Amino acid sequence: MELQIADSLLIQNYINGDEKSLETLIKRHNQRLSGFIYSKVKDREITEDIFQDTFIKVIRTLKKGRYNEEGKFLPWVMRIAHNLIIDYFRKSSRLPYFEGSNTFDIFSVVHDEKLNIEKQLIKEQIDEDLAVLVEELPIDQRDVLVMRMYRNMSFKEISENTGVSINTALGRMRYALINLRKLIDEHNIILTD
Repeated sequence: MELQIADSLLIQNYINGDEKSLETLIKRHNQRLSGFIYSKVKDREITEDIFQDTFIKVIRTLKKGRYNEEGKFLPWVMRIAHNLIIDYFRKSSRLPYFEGSNTFDIFSVVHDEKLNIEKQLIKEQIDEDLAVLVEELPIDQRDVLVMRMYRNMSFKEISENTGVSINTALGRMRYALINLRKLIDEHNIILTD
């Protein structure tokens, strides 16, 4: 049985000049990454293009010595692919025309699947970024925010659940939002498309 070399070691080998290591990495993650891209774009050729663009970015980052996601190679690559998918939908979202005529129809935009997929991808990215930031909040603020925003609990229910007064729960929510805004600014996260 052949031992599998860790991604981090393959990356180090590639940075040190071993081209075969990159080939091994690409083969190792090909199926998962291609499947992820295809699930979003539903087109084989576009999937291949985005897959190649993803690894071009990976190679550039590695060659510049900017890779520092120790042990998290696949999630890092998936995030690059995810961003390229969003770029693809942004670039390809041409104005749809009403069937059978050359005039632009605003109502067809509402039903344009590509625009909806782009919005969904952006929403997923924002949700993901926010979830990471919420984890950075002090636990008492985080608990109140999660109960209110993700579980739709009333402040009365939060008060009963946490054993603090409604005013304390409201205060914690207020501070959670203030701190979240600070974290969003610090991390330069854009919450709109």
